[in-house]
Amino acid sequence: MDIVNPSIDQLMPKVDSKYTLVVLAAKRAREILDGSKVKSDRVSTKNVTNALEEVVENKITFQRLKNGIK
Repeated sequence: MDIVNPSIDQLMPKVDSKYTLVVLAAKRAREILDGSKVKSDRVSTKNVTNALEEVVENKITFQRLKNGIK
């Protein structure tokens, strides 16, 4: 079994639910895939890992809207 970095214990205080975390990381990973520069200090070869690192480092945040997450 692989150890996931960053851990869920580090990620959950940054968001209001696991659903929010998944949506936020997926959207950011797609942006990185489309050519957006990685904002994290620790760069990985995996876009989802980079997105999660950005969440832990407070480089990206979310805003809850009536019809979704921005």
